[in-house]
Amino acid sequence: MSYAATKELAYRNQNGLEVTLLWDPRSNEVSVEVVDHLDDSGFCLPIAGHLALDAFHHPYAYVQSHENHGDRIPQTT
Repeated sequence: MSYAATKELAYRNQNGLEVTLLWDPRSNEVSVEVVDHLDDSGFCLPIAGHLALDAFHHPYAYVQSHENHGDRIPQTT
């Protein structure tokens, strides 16, 4: 997914955990990006549109189903 073309649909930041729901209008792909600032980890999961809000609110519930397909987000310190 090209982040330059994505639109932020929802964002939350709680206790160092940032979760962003993204949509790419060119490809109509939806993804959830998670960045955990407590341990400098993160991931980005492609999500079916009908599951987007649930995945935004509960991203870790979807990690296992996408374990080999999610893109890890490198963190810089």
